[in-house]
Amino acid sequence: MFAPCPGRFLPIDRVLSTVGLYDTYLAIRHRIHEADPPGHVAVVITERDLLEQGAYDTLERFFGWAFGRGADRVTVLVSVLDAAVVETLERELRRVDAPRPVAVRGPGDTERADAPIQVSIGLGGKREFAEAVREIADDVATGDLDPDAIDEATISERLVFPDEPDLLIKTGAERLSDFAIWQSVYSELYFTDVNWRDFRERDYLRAVLDYQNRKRRFGT
Repeated sequence: MFAPCPGRFLPIDRVLSTVGLYDTYLAIRHRIHEADPPGHVAVVITERDLLEQGAYDTLERFFGWAFGRGADRVTVLVSVLDAAVVETLERELRRVDAPRPVAVRGPGDTERADAPIQVSIGLGGKREFAEAVREIADDVATGDLDPDAIDEATISERLVFPDEPDLLIKTGAERLSDFAIWQSVYSELYFTDVNWRDFRERDYLRAVLDYQNRKRRFGT
């Protein structure tokens, strides 16, 4: 295998050496950057991504990259087309060798996720938001909640995944799935055409550096 170069070819060992230098370059840029890295990183993948060979190994490495680069919370959002696979995904994702405690929630779960690593399997943002509104309506109807007291916090505290990601990464396409509709309003969105099976640390560092180079406006 050779890489083209004007007038000649580079042998594979030189190519690999260059790749290693680029990874080091990205790591140094991140380390010396004046801006803080994202404290909460979310990534959107699909059920098909998790069917690829080595997908869970990539996920385990992703946790290491995120926590090793300054994150204190990671959320994994898995879009699901076939409801029949949810149970299998829940079982497999609970078995992942993770560096921090993991909370896994599926489409029918309403219990709040409170762990450094949170995994949503097919729990769409619209459904999650609708359930929160339904709970608020029930509390108002029973007199447990004053309508005039309802604010943003009232909704957030009733969501299964209440935390707002600083950086949300979508792999494989420039399209945001039905996830974290409320929580990602002020998140920095990063789209990459790199599929999950090919996602590497350099791709994560690119996303983080892009985040660090932005000036967050929080809706202003």
